[in-house]
Amino acid sequence: MSEAAVIDVTDSTFETYVIEASRRQPVVVDFWAAWCGPCRALGPTLEDVVRKTPGVTLAKLDVDANQQTAARFGIKGIPAVKAFRDGRVVSEFLGLQPRQNVERFVASLAPAPVKEELPEDEAGLRALLERDPDSVAARNALGRKLIGAGRFDEAESVLVAAENDPVGDGLRARLEILRAGDGVLPPSLNQRHPDDEINAMPDLIGAIRTSGGDAKSRLRRVALGVLAEQDRGDPAVETLRSQLASALF
Repeated sequence: MSEAAVIDVTDSTFETYVIEASRRQPVVVDFWAAWCGPCRALGPTLEDVVRKTPGVTLAKLDVDANQQTAARFGIKGIPAVKAFRDGRVVSEFLGLQPRQNVERFVASLAPAPVKEELPEDEAGLRALLERDPDSVAARNALGRKLIGAGRFDEAESVLVAAENDPVGDGLRARLEILRAGDGVLPPSLNQRHPDDEINAMPDLIGAIRTSGGDAKSRLRRVALGVLAEQDRGDPAVETLRSQLASALF
């Protein structure tokens, strides 16, 4: 079976399409029912976020029609959302959540992108993009370099094609912050190499805690972009994810 982004599962297919499939890539299970208003409100958001997140599957299970599986996982309230990886539950939440919570939940499961060997100079990056306009990594690297040089309009034109990529979206959020001139972006993030940006996360999380409104939303996108480039499973990175969640909620 090819891995569709959104599928329906039952008691008889759960083992194959969730447990076994999660050994290949993360599977998010939405335990829902037709009579449940919050389920109907959450469902479209979950589906949209998963469809925009490569490498993650959403499996929807109607608890009324599939009581065996609902009982197996102790479902007592809905909507209940559980994420499976390697055949077991690794994350979950209960009840209707705002979109930004859902995005954070799904983003934490997405496979880390494979790092390309990229040129370090602007000319080399532009040449690579001429050969391969779909290279998101090259687009982000060039956008980061242009932001560091203060060439914001050029950076935006480069990054706009990567708007659905969390790293690219984080870089675009930096642009918005720098253009607003409100000084909320931690100086430790300015003109950093991507491999060093993880060291700026404590400052970034601190800025999120003391900000509100549009500034906090933009800083959240910056933080998610930084974390999206890190190796999953690194305990230090997972600690930062937890600290970010605490700062946001």
